[in-house]
Amino acid sequence: MPPAQDARVRFLAVDSGGSGLRVVVGEVGCPVSVPLASGEPVRTGVRGIDAGHFMEQLVPMVQELAGDAGRSEWGTAVIGATGLATLGDGLRDELPGALAREFGVRTVALVADAVTAYVGALGIRPGAVVAAGTGLIAIGTDLTGWRRADGWGHLLGDCGGGAWIGRAGLEAALRAYDGRDGGSGPLLACAEERFGPMSGLPGKLYPRPDRPAVLASFAPRVAECAPDDPVAAGILRAAARHMAESASAVCPPAGEPQVALTGGLFRMGDPLLVPVREELAKRLPHARPVAAVGDPLDGAVRIARDLAAGALTLPADGVMVHVVSTAGRGDHF
Repeated sequence: MPPAQDARVRFLAVDSGGSGLRVVVGEVGCPVSVPLASGEPVRTGVRGIDAGHFMEQLVPMVQELAGDAGRSEWGTAVIGATGLATLGDGLRDELPGALAREFGVRTVALVADAVTAYVGALGIRPGAVVAAGTGLIAIGTDLTGWRRADGWGHLLGDCGGGAWIGRAGLEAALRAYDGRDGGSGPLLACAEERFGPMSGLPGKLYPRPDRPAVLASFAPRVAECAPDDPVAAGILRAAARHMAESASAVCPPAGEPQVALTGGLFRMGDPLLVPVREELAKRLPHARPVAAVGDPLDGAVRIARDLAAGALTLPADGVMVHVVSTAGRGDHF
């Protein structure tokens, strides 16, 4: 990418999630670069998301994407990050200055990944988005403020997400193994194929640091069993109710807001999508269901373009969307 005459129109857009960083660079009015992915999640520590580890990954990625322009100034950076609302204090304190020193960034937007998912799916308009993968969060806005529901992690919430579905499927398998009511023979067979004898399942699951992902890995098997197994179908119907409850809690009550689904969980297809759409229609009859246009990285790019052009209209609350000038935080190139 050739250097721009005015660094203010040049931007970085980053999606930081459970599978690592995805980064693009671009400038207003031009296509962005191809995305580059790290494959390594940013560490968390006592202050939450580790800004130092974030920069260790980001700097060489930007330099690779930008080539000869990699050491030039980048006027704007938008960072969409998983856990920003609850684990973002360190990132908010340290990252703007680090970006100013390394890239000459003048304006930084630190954005919860739920917001980048929202903007990627719906753009900047009133509505609600259910983002579901290993976890689950719903986010909505009337363009004056943000509302979120769930997203509390696999121990306290994420109801209806991949880990929730996988755990419910494994519970049904264990019920069948024990001979208790509510068990599922098909799910028991799938669980034994995936994990081995059920008596060893706790020892294989509980010590795992990636336990939510392991649980979520069983969710597709629940979907595979659902057409012929009422227990599996019931789990997906319950997941759909949880999703609709969360969407209803955040969706603007007036007008004709749009509602969209985004995230890898919905790749399970009709066994999940059909009950989700039915439950949404019951709870949000005034909302218009639409297909998600893009993903969280697309949302980060949209926010970066608008911010660089001075046209950002998203509500900024300091937590879900935190926009800061880096003036005085670093020596620009």
